Amino acid sequence: MSEQVRVLVTGAGGFIGHHLTKYLADRGYWVRGVDIKEPNYEPTAAHEFRPLNLRYETDCLRATKGIDEVYALAANMGGIGFIENNKAVICHDNSLINMNTIEAARLNGVKRFLFTSSACVYPGYLQNEPNPAPLKEDDVYPADPEDGYGWEKLFMERVCRHYLEDYGLPTRVVRFHNIFGPLGAFEGGREKSPAAICRKVALAREGEAIEVWGDGEQSRSYCYISDCIEGLHRIMRSGWSSPINLGQDRSVTINELVDIVAGIAGKRIMKLYDPSKPQGVRGRNSNNTCLRQVLGWEPSTTLEAGLAKTYEWIAGRLNISRASAIGSAATP
Repeated sequence: MSEQVRVLVTGAGGFIGHHLTKYLADRGYWVRGVDIKEPNYEPTAAHEFRPLNLRYETDCLRATKGIDEVYALAANMGGIGFIENNKAVICHDNSLINMNTIEAARLNGVKRFLFTSSACVYPGYLQNEPNPAPLKEDDVYPADPEDGYGWEKLFMERVCRHYLEDYGLPTRVVRFHNIFGPLGAFEGGREKSPAAICRKVALAREGEAIEVWGDGEQSRSYCYISDCIEGLHRIMRSGWSSPINLGQDRSVTINELVDIVAGIAGKRIMKLYDPSKPQGVRGRNSNNTCLRQVLGWEPSTTLEAGLAKTYEWIAGRLNISRASAIGSAATP
């Protein structure tokens, strides 16, 4: 880069934001990371990390001052259990974060603004079967998104469009489809299904049963973190301003996901189903036609390869935790 671009990553203390910060810093960008917390598992690669609360206008103005490009990843979110049980908090916090960040970006003369949306914006009536048609970007209307989280994301997609039309702020909108990988939450209630299953399998003994939410026949596609990060950067550099899917287009059931992880672990694992737990939509998959046309690229890491890396990392963390606990108990 002839002139160093100054980039802001909001949510830089979170899973995707942390990986993105390192990716951009490695490629010559000057990166400011902002979050209410620093990354959990390793130090940030940001040139400057500011602990700010983006629900507040003043903190958003501080975060975006002197910045050329914003990757807006900050959000109060988690897996399906968290999303279904915290709708008011999610709508309140994320609406404030989103509106204050994009307005501060406009006021501070940011040149490009990328908002990370979600496949949760897609209508529930298109996702009632385990193997529905892959979702195209235009399928989002007539609107019927995931209650709470999905509505908040869909509204912000429209805000990005209006800021482009009314103010000339170049915006990008990316719809994530189940991003997973190392350095993400794997316990505590905010983890997504790949991480939760990796944790359960890692802790299970040979032949034991692990809990599966629902009947395990609900289906999803999963995108590995390195593909997600590369896709974000490519979309930011493109001239595409409409919402675009970012994910894999291979759908698997939760039962199949458990079997893949069990195979990676080399264990025979049984399944104990709990239909009372949150399950989300019955089936969801990404249509990547637009992604291929716009970027000439799409995610390439196989689910098996990504899960192998994720399982190894989570199993390692669990072993470290056990060793620490044993050591603490043995200390006089």
